[in-house]
Amino acid sequence: MQTVKIPVSIDPIRAAASQLSYEGVIPGKHLKRLNELSAGDCSDVVVSLECGEDIQGIVYLKGKAVTELTLHCQRCMTLYSTKVTVDFNFTPCENEVEIDELPDAYDPIECDDIGEVRLHQLIEDELIVAMPLIPMHADESCNQGDQDIVVGEIEPSQEERPNPFAVLEKLKSK
Repeated sequence: MQTVKIPVSIDPIRAAASQLSYEGVIPGKHLKRLNELSAGDCSDVVVSLECGEDIQGIVYLKGKAVTELTLHCQRCMTLYSTKVTVDFNFTPCENEVEIDELPDAYDPIECDDIGEVRLHQLIEDELIVAMPLIPMHADESCNQGDQDIVVGEIEPSQEERPNPFAVLEKLKSK
């Protein structure tokens, strides 16, 4: 494989027929949605991509993407960096029947009007899905990781409330 700039879009059928392989980067500044979700700019995404056709004749785009994101720790509210890695295995599908017959090893993707797949957008989507739902440091490195945070106090009630079942007790004794 040669180190190249990952193309913005690719025709998966032609790429599979040529058995193309890419190893390169997607500049982090081009991934606007991922930058909006992180607390800082995301680093460049290192991508390795292999296009081919399996034994069953299914066209696939298989690869891996790795980046580092800066997020806000939801426990101590400070910034921290985390590595986000995704492995993907896609195949182009045209209709619901093809999607239903697809082996579990593949995820379906749709091609645009000219038969191409937008790789940058596809990889950005996968990275967004792989982001942690609740970003937090590891317990050892978090400022608040070993402390319980108390948001408010519940004071015990001094006055005794009437028992809502007292009426039922009176009916029972009759």
